Amino acid sequence: MNSKDNISRIERNPDMTRQRILEAAFLEVYRNGFQGMRLDEVLTATGLTKGALYHHFPNKRALGYAVVDEIILPTVEGMWLQPLKNAVDPLQGLKTVIEQLPEMKPPEMLRYGCPLNNLAQEMSPLDEGFRQRIDYIFRVWHDVIEQALERARQQGRIREDIDCNQTATFILAAVEGCIGIAKNAQSNTRLIACNRGLIDYLHSLET
Repeated sequence: MNSKDNISRIERNPDMTRQRILEAAFLEVYRNGFQGMRLDEVLTATGLTKGALYHHFPNKRALGYAVVDEIILPTVEGMWLQPLKNAVDPLQGLKTVIEQLPEMKPPEMLRYGCPLNNLAQEMSPLDEGFRQRIDYIFRVWHDVIEQALERARQQGRIREDIDCNQTATFILAAVEGCIGIAKNAQSNTRLIACNRGLIDYLHSLET
């Protein structure tokens, strides 16, 4: 099968085509930002035609929105939300997710940082569609942390006076701050040290 036959076969599989475009676009956005993403680079990475791309995404903005909804949100869910939702001991589950971040992080995160926070910094001031989508993910992430803290309080693992909403906001901000500091320093050691400080903070909440 020659390359043209292979491309035609891929383009005839709508689900496969859409996913290939999204994955390539995510990497472009992650490395270069949304404004720096070039659609011709997405096409080169996928081996697809412009017609295939525009069949699924009418313009660059629609593709960017889909990257947030269909790539970044599921990634956050897999790395952060599901482990906390499934934890029998929610406080320990929260500690474990944070402790494992330096080892379990995606390979490019140290260089490029958090894709969600990158887009928040770049696009939230410029595009309401991006801002709303990014805010939704941060709110869901915050709510899962808050719920984990509330369960921990019900189990008697943390103090009764803890404001779970406020604490969840701080933890989320601290996690993103740790990743940002490590990105700027290009240092996994910096990420580990920052995470340890956050773990010490979680210990301070315990009864």
